[in-house]
Amino acid sequence: MACTIAIRYSAVRRQSEMIPGEREPQVLDYQSQQMKLFPQLATAYAFYLTQQKTYQLYLGLLDDLRKGEYSSLQDMHALTSGLKAFVTSAMSNGIDVCRLSCGGHGYSHTSGLPELYTMYTHFQTAEGENTILLLQTARYLMKCAGNAMSGDKQTGQVGYLSDTTQENSNIKSESDVLSFEELTNVYKHRAQRLVKEAAMKLQTEMSNTKQQHVAWNSCHIELLKAATAHVHYFVVQAFIDTVKTTEMTDSARSILTKLCQLYAMYGIHDNAGDFLHDNYLSPHQLSMVTKQMVNTFALLRPNAVALVDAFDFPDGILASTLGTYDGNVYEKMYQWANHSPLNKDEVHDSYKYLQPMLTSKQSKL
Repeated sequence: MACTIAIRYSAVRRQSEMIPGEREPQVLDYQSQQMKLFPQLATAYAFYLTQQKTYQLYLGLLDDLRKGEYSSLQDMHALTSGLKAFVTSAMSNGIDVCRLSCGGHGYSHTSGLPELYTMYTHFQTAEGENTILLLQTARYLMKCAGNAMSGDKQTGQVGYLSDTTQENSNIKSESDVLSFEELTNVYKHRAQRLVKEAAMKLQTEMSNTKQQHVAWNSCHIELLKAATAHVHYFVVQAFIDTVKTTEMTDSARSILTKLCQLYAMYGIHDNAGDFLHDNYLSPHQLSMVTKQMVNTFALLRPNAVALVDAFDFPDGILASTLGTYDGNVYEKMYQWANHSPLNKDEVHDSYKYLQPMLTSKQSKL
């Protein structure tokens, strides 16, 4: 909803001459605005499709439980715990990015964005505090990593822990950056490295302190990063798998492919340190990722409004003058102001108390 409001408003608002003498461009044409909003748009689609993938896994789990099979229950618990934390954190941050992208009007109640933020940001602590949930995911990952390092083959969402990965990425050119296979490998390597490094540190701390709770507390930072990387890898996989396997028109697949590529590239750009840390990606490869990410902005720009319209939020649900479907933003803002109780009279009653001070020749200090 926040993306819908911000992108629609950015397509209506015009500001500053980009070319002297020409009409002011839409704010959405500025690359800096695209950097704020298009990754949020890609994230919205990524989370929607991840939800569908997770629901299918849930239905599969129910079938297993009916047959008396419980082996995948822990896998699902760890995944959904991590997803709740990962998604709600990104959601809260994303709403605020959308609010900021609307300038001063984004702070106004009439934009609908402050209400969205206050309504949804509490989910970071409601139904499970996010840090605790990520640590639940990490606890399962530590067990699986220990098994994998002992030679036991892992399956399900942690199957990658038993896979071998290359020390360095195969990305050789800018076109390689857009490869689903290479993007998947980047996230897979990151998750595998962070999970196993956390497991090894935990083992070291256990051998040093002999007390599990002390060792666990000493590894919280690494555990949280490992759990986050695990979930992020799943989201990227879910997005890519949906784009590759779902039946759709060629034009729809082309747009969703660009969104998917953007989501993955922005995640690399935004967490660059994780991918540079062990030289899996080189600075030159990271520069190619950033360049392709920015190039994708221009490719998505013509369809940006259509992509948020596809969510089909009616104006009554958005409750936003900035995100109105017909684009009559300023007319709606004027109507909203006219209906405010503060504006029922041309001059507010409080003015009679202010007038003597304002018209006095005495110092106002």
